[in-house]
Amino acid sequence: MRVLGINGLGRIGKLALWRNLAVGHFQRIVINTGREVGKSLNDLASYAETDSTYGQLSRYLHGFKGDSMRPVLRVVDPEKGIIMAGDTEIVVLRKARNPRDIEWHKYDTGVVIDTTGVFTDPSVDPGNLKGALRGHLEGGARKVINSSAFKLKTNIPVPDDSVTLIYGINHAAYDSGEHNVISAASCTTTALAHMLKPLLEAPETRRILTASMSTIHSATNTQSVLDSVPAAGAGDLRKNRMMLDNIILTSTNAARALGSVIPIINDIGFMADSVRIPTSTVSLVTLNLTLQTKIQDDGESNVTREVVNSIYEKAGNGPQKDLLLYSSEQKVSCDYKGVSAAVVIEGNDTHTRTAFLTIDGPEFGLDKSIRVPVTHLKIFGWYDNELGSYTCRLIDLARYIDEQLA
Repeated sequence: MRVLGINGLGRIGKLALWRNLAVGHFQRIVINTGREVGKSLNDLASYAETDSTYGQLSRYLHGFKGDSMRPVLRVVDPEKGIIMAGDTEIVVLRKARNPRDIEWHKYDTGVVIDTTGVFTDPSVDPGNLKGALRGHLEGGARKVINSSAFKLKTNIPVPDDSVTLIYGINHAAYDSGEHNVISAASCTTTALAHMLKPLLEAPETRRILTASMSTIHSATNTQSVLDSVPAAGAGDLRKNRMMLDNIILTSTNAARALGSVIPIINDIGFMADSVRIPTSTVSLVTLNLTLQTKIQDDGESNVTREVVNSIYEKAGNGPQKDLLLYSSEQKVSCDYKGVSAAVVIEGNDTHTRTAFLTIDGPEFGLDKSIRVPVTHLKIFGWYDNELGSYTCRLIDLARYIDEQLA
């Protein structure tokens, strides 16, 4: 029996449950909440059955034929924590909070996804009293996936058995005999990686000199509903401001994490930032690139809006089919809620501008000055940062890793 473990039942934990019920790879799902939820197991089932952003589980699974008055989840044994969803058994564990104390071994759990956001350092010893990502392995899991980027608290290298993987980008680098602790990166890194992959593989656009990105990002649970007092040592005071009525500038580690899955990015000057906005989901990457390009016989750059959009169309119909979508329609964010692609390229707003960079020859030991054509490229990519883009790729990755288990 294929068994998936999920530690935590917040935004990503619940949606990981939904996605697996839709694709049906794992026959049993073991969920650890680490505490009692509500007054009974029925309260947890009710929470997992509905979602303020995506609606009813029945509608997600069955479309308009889904009966929202007939729950998908049936509590069959409150004491043992057993819930059924069709033929899929869901076991809810409600005691252990430290990963090493969770009884994954009791259910022969192959892959565990930790969605708590608490355990992000793969170098922490599993015996740590506060818990560690690696503790899931001591609890009996064979592999553990962190649903966020690794964050090492020290400057030591990432352990040899730990790796960052994004499905559709570098998931084939996974080695079942070597890798035990995996990071699935972040929602923004996932979308950004799928935006960059076609450009790095196309001869016209692969000579990237500098890059920057901003993500116009929906609110998350790391923000405050109302203004709140910052925690001791808080470095970003803006996240404690009300998420409901503010546009908030903040940071993102998307560019740094990107270098783990596409190493050539480490050779490119890359800046990244995030702008939080008061919407529930669907975010937008604004990607700016400076490229070394060529001038054709007609005097035009070999990188034009049409060339770039063609690159994306071919990628979406070929190697990144179902992972990257290209659209020339004028859409808004809500139109992409639940769309199960890593990113949707907004081709209508792709822009290029070419100018010449003059290099003073004598100053650099050359006989004459050189004029180098440089093209600035601006691309927009939509992504459902919760379910459609990120959680779908997370479950794709979990399925892939599970299939490699001997």
